[in-house]
Amino acid sequence: MTKRFSSAAEALDGVLRDGQTIAVGGFGLSGNPADLIEAVRDSGVRDLTIVSNNMGVDGRGLGLLLEAKQVRRVIASYVGENKLFAQQYLAGTLEVEFAPQGTLAERLRAGGAGIAAFYTRTAVGTPLAEGKPTAEFDGETYVQERAIRADLALVHAWRADPAGNLRYRLAARNFNPVVATAGEVTIADVEQVQETYLDPDDVHTPSVHITRVIVSTPREKPIEQRTVRER
Repeated sequence: MTKRFSSAAEALDGVLRDGQTIAVGGFGLSGNPADLIEAVRDSGVRDLTIVSNNMGVDGRGLGLLLEAKQVRRVIASYVGENKLFAQQYLAGTLEVEFAPQGTLAERLRAGGAGIAAFYTRTAVGTPLAEGKPTAEFDGETYVQERAIRADLALVHAWRADPAGNLRYRLAARNFNPVVATAGEVTIADVEQVQETYLDPDDVHTPSVHITRVIVSTPREKPIEQRTVRER
């Protein structure tokens, strides 16, 4: 595979720089490209804008970039699991743009599809719609949302094939497919690279969207909140 690199640091070499907008897949800690996030932290880049459903938790996932004070701005839909996020926001050192979850997904999908903007009823009449253009369709008010196009997209997949086609697994599919299409450069952190090509019906992200691939370090998958019944 010509797109395969030996490590996350090597894959990020030459494409990572200060001030970038980086879109990152995952939902909580599920489907996070952990090796790539750690490599971004270790690179020391600064003033990043991170686009992700959330910012991980303290000490894990994208929370690592907050700890290293590498993030200037966040576009996300949920941040309730990260105390450091709240501290930096309240201290005025972190800019935050909230987007409803479905709107954020559609903004990323639109960015990958070449759609500049779209209209939605979500958030009409709330502070999230303030300052944004509106229009009326069929007697209802809609707010305009702009697409998101990132300088760099980082995703995690279960399998890749020799061409770089990706297949995600279970809940880890979440935001990864729309993030993968929204990057000018997209790097995939995958658990396995198989020798044969994926069946076309099993391809979740076509290889045309993938620039580079690494095989992720085997690790225990973290669970944010474990809830079980008493025996």
